Amino acid sequence: MSNNLLAGKVGIISGALDEKSIAWKVALKAHAEGARFVLTNAPLAMRMGEINKLSEQCEAPIIPADATSMEDLEKLFTGAQEHLGGKLDFVLHSIGMSTNIRKGKHYGELNYEWFLKTLDVSALSFHKMMAVAEKQDALNEWGSVVALSYIAAQRVFPDYTDMSQAKAVLESIARNYGYRLGKQKRVRVNTISQSPTKTTAGTGVGGFDAFYDYADKMSPLGNAPAEACADYCISLFSDLTRYVTMQNLMHDGGFSSTGISEDIVETITKLNS
Repeated sequence: MSNNLLAGKVGIISGALDEKSIAWKVALKAHAEGARFVLTNAPLAMRMGEINKLSEQCEAPIIPADATSMEDLEKLFTGAQEHLGGKLDFVLHSIGMSTNIRKGKHYGELNYEWFLKTLDVSALSFHKMMAVAEKQDALNEWGSVVALSYIAAQRVFPDYTDMSQAKAVLESIARNYGYRLGKQKRVRVNTISQSPTKTTAGTGVGGFDAFYDYADKMSPLGNAPAEACADYCISLFSDLTRYVTMQNLMHDGGFSSTGISEDIVETITKLNS
């Protein structure tokens, strides 16, 4: 059901790979709520995914961009404004990659060159996006910038390795740039710490299925699905959240506030007996 929450708003949505992607769900919801936007992803990801299908569904052009390249990002923001006819109201950063995770490296044997790439792709790209937007004065007043994070920024999840540091940097950038853009143009910047979600990237983390079930049993509301995360993003793009900024917002069914749940106690008790 649409409420036209984003009627007249325009923006950029990054990171949609396939139908499992949270960014994909955000694009569909934003389109349904009346927004117009440009889709973007790295050229390699575009070849691997199905973004052309999403482009047709949402009537949204695609501007390829490597989010670690300032030149590509400058072309992205310039092209988006030209196509959309003015400054932007929202930007979604849904970008993350770790070669160390893909290659099964445990935390004590990280390849440091890959580690630096993880930080650049997954966190510094967020800073670069906002730096380019600031340089071009590309954001409207009361605009909204949102990035997707994970609770591993604050807690230890062994198989998440260097992505944990990337998410911690991402959240710090949101606070610091949130202050800067808030003072300049009342633009707010937030991160959403989402439940483990069965995306193409998420399921690539070792032990994902076991942890997904554990988090679901720990959360009083259960794991938050991708569609619900998309709804949360839409609320942050809308005018209903104008004074929410510099926050890491937990969207995890209560996982982050639960010490232990009855379901987990019951499961452990059965195993011990």
